[in-house]
Amino acid sequence: MSELRKDPVTRRWVIIATERAKRPSDFARPKTENRNLPEYVDNCPFCEGNEGLTPPELMAYRHAGTQKDARGWWIRVIPNKYSAVSPDVQLERRGIGMYDVATGYGAHEIIIESPYHNRTMANMSEKEIEEVLWAYRDRILEQAKNPEIKYAIIFKNYGAEAGASLEHPHSQLIALPVVPKRVLEEYEGARDYYAYKERCPYCDIIRQDKSDGERVIYENDLFIALAPFASPSPYEVDILPKQHASTFEKIGKIEIMELAKIFKVIFWALSEVLNDPPYNFILHNIPFRGNGTEFFHWHFNLVPRITKLAGFELGSGFYINPVKPEDSAKALRDKINSI
Repeated sequence: MSELRKDPVTRRWVIIATERAKRPSDFARPKTENRNLPEYVDNCPFCEGNEGLTPPELMAYRHAGTQKDARGWWIRVIPNKYSAVSPDVQLERRGIGMYDVATGYGAHEIIIESPYHNRTMANMSEKEIEEVLWAYRDRILEQAKNPEIKYAIIFKNYGAEAGASLEHPHSQLIALPVVPKRVLEEYEGARDYYAYKERCPYCDIIRQDKSDGERVIYENDLFIALAPFASPSPYEVDILPKQHASTFEKIGKIEIMELAKIFKVIFWALSEVLNDPPYNFILHNIPFRGNGTEFFHWHFNLVPRITKLAGFELGSGFYINPVKPEDSAKALRDKINSI
């Protein structure tokens, strides 16, 4: 029998349709679609040696003695050539009758995660993942200096089905002069929960799920990976710091190392269980210069793109998840424990 579940923060309802339950192999891509990519591709603008195919870099982690926009980097950040927003326009707000309009001010950056075309979060070393995480921190800190920017979102699209237009490993940052609606919903839900219970809802989720045990996928000393109780999508994963922290960019060296370890394990397990699925992941962080440090808890949300939205989801805002989060957690946990 199906079950309706409510997310305690966003207050979004989800249908867990157990009668549609499938095995992990039913969601996996065919073996013939496995990625078998070379380290270098001649016409890939993100491969090392092709720096002239991109806009000038904004930041890079480079070997000593190497020049900007040339070989010798291991992380490179560039403006998106097809930017959704731009720092080169003046921020202006106006009304057109009843409608609100603003110029497309902001920043849209590409974080090239490796010089190598065939790297993925599943096959990177922990050290390589650490460097990606440091780049996230540094670019958020850079955007936070701008008083016009209210929020910077870090996200990754992996695979064509998840919106990636290039195979080369990369993430994106979009910085905006407004706080996005989805972020506000989560922020306000956490604020209301705290106002009622005087506790951070995410800290409560960690305590509850550790007590239940069924939705815990993996944990180390500082971080925990959970299958959210009301997951809209199968095999969804949240990765959270165990200790309350609202601001990702305040992360330190030990935290980065432990976060990279849990990233490595989770992305490897997903790749093994679902045969390298397309996915999106998003950093959920507190808005710049706002309050809420007592109730907001930063986290990464990882969503394999193995089901599609249809009319019911679009029309109702309800999602139908054919896999119980407890079952997806067990499949991933069993794969990790089999190592």
